[in-house]
Amino acid sequence: MKTILIPTDFSANAMNAINYAVKFFKYQRCDMFFMHAYADEVYATSSEMSTSEFGDFKEEIEQRVDGALEKLLVDLKEISPNPRHQYKTLSVFGSLIDSANDFVEEMNIDIVVMGTKGETNDQKLTFGSHTLQVLKYVQCPVLAIPADYEYKKPKKILFPTDYMVPYKRRELKLLRDLACSYRSEIHFLYLSKFEKLARRQDDNKRFLEGSLQELNLIFEIVDSEERTDTIKRYIEINDIQLLVMVNSRHSFLESMLYQSTIDQLGLAIKVPFLVMQNLVR
Repeated sequence: MKTILIPTDFSANAMNAINYAVKFFKYQRCDMFFMHAYADEVYATSSEMSTSEFGDFKEEIEQRVDGALEKLLVDLKEISPNPRHQYKTLSVFGSLIDSANDFVEEMNIDIVVMGTKGETNDQKLTFGSHTLQVLKYVQCPVLAIPADYEYKKPKKILFPTDYMVPYKRRELKLLRDLACSYRSEIHFLYLSKFEKLARRQDDNKRFLEGSLQELNLIFEIVDSEERTDTIKRYIEINDIQLLVMVNSRHSFLESMLYQSTIDQLGLAIKVPFLVMQNLVR
């Protein structure tokens, strides 16, 4: 049984991510929780209100959110009446990050799924501000779905790695379960001038192999210092349908997420992007 949290702002991009999620996990038994955190909506336009006006306005927003979540449930039961899936809704007066983190801990969530962008859908950005914050701070694997991405079976998965960090068994089990469902190839891409691995790297690589037994694993080494360009080319040339990266201290992904100029790095991600967390914040 997988427990999945899907934040939504009711935008077309959020609905696209939901459609992807119900198809992506169609072979697995899942509890899917659809969350909308609405504190920002309330505070954004209530600064001049009296206390009584604020209370009325907050209640109005809450009722609107509850209605939208109920409609989402009705739509989902028509779109994907999967007997393996249980759909539940949650409206929260709080910030998205705090609410998501609290719920991840309370319900022992396996994965968060959301669109790479929300309602604003700025075409210049790879990630919207909410998605970027979730990728940085939520203590759980996050699967981000690009806007307008049409579902494809993840037959080929790309996992760039330097083999320097130990991997979490639970997150590798999540990856193994997904790959087993689709009989996927997992391509491990090591960008280095040196083919020989250090002892730590070799141990971590063998741990990967042991944790992902019975899967089709492909290990490649590419001599390249242009990591973003190499990853993008590999995705295009090999028809990759899912990109997996680990967010850990001093990793390439951490440096990417923590730069204000993230989109100048050029990793315009056009396939679903699974971020596995190896950080304690």
